Amino acid sequence: MRVDDEQDPFRIAAVPGVTLTKWTRAWQERRPDAPLQVLRSTAGTQSSVLHDGAADVCFVRLAGGEDAGSALDALGDDDLSAITLYVEAPVVVVPKGHPLAELDSVTLADLEAENHLAGEWEDAVDLVAANVGVVIVPQSIARLHARKDVAAVPVTDAAETRIAIAWLMAQTTERVDEFVGIVRGRTAQSSRSTPTPPTPKVAPPKKVVQPRKKEQSAGRTRPTANRRSKRR
Repeated sequence: MRVDDEQDPFRIAAVPGVTLTKWTRAWQERRPDAPLQVLRSTAGTQSSVLHDGAADVCFVRLAGGEDAGSALDALGDDDLSAITLYVEAPVVVVPKGHPLAELDSVTLADLEAENHLAGEWEDAVDLVAANVGVVIVPQSIARLHARKDVAAVPVTDAAETRIAIAWLMAQTTERVDEFVGIVRGRTAQSSRSTPTPPTPKVAPPKKVVQPRKKEQSAGRTRPTANRRSKRR
């Protein structure tokens, strides 16, 4: 594992829709000596920011849900390591007054007659608000660009996406390993190389059994009669 320069900021890139607050706060509490720098990437730059050295790790968006294979296969980049974090549910963004806006969920068949918008998601949501068409996006994107004149409806049979954390294998520094551990829920006391030994079990003290006193017979005791000596 490489040792990086502690004076340089630790650089995190993320695609839109990823909330970093929980992880950056944990890093700042654990490593107050190592400043953070947060960058924004897109689906088109999520790998290049790592190869170009602009970021140490990147939160990437990949196609497919839990059954779509590993994150490494989805990235298609042998130079990267990646770990899937969570799956995003798809939703369709429709104008507020659209008939589908009142439904709890829809299917792709329900959307066949709609004009599906392409391009940047933020621009597409603006066009949806103008009643130009609809757009299917991950739920986190719909939440990011939420506005009063559109509604997001779950699409039960549309393709899912997932968020993973990725980094260059050749640039797996101590700080990269520590940050990935934070994202995966590793505590400050735990370590991949020096696991905490289990606490030995102490057997409880044995109970000393006192010998029981011999109980007297429960029967009645016959009193001894006083015998008088016979007079001669």
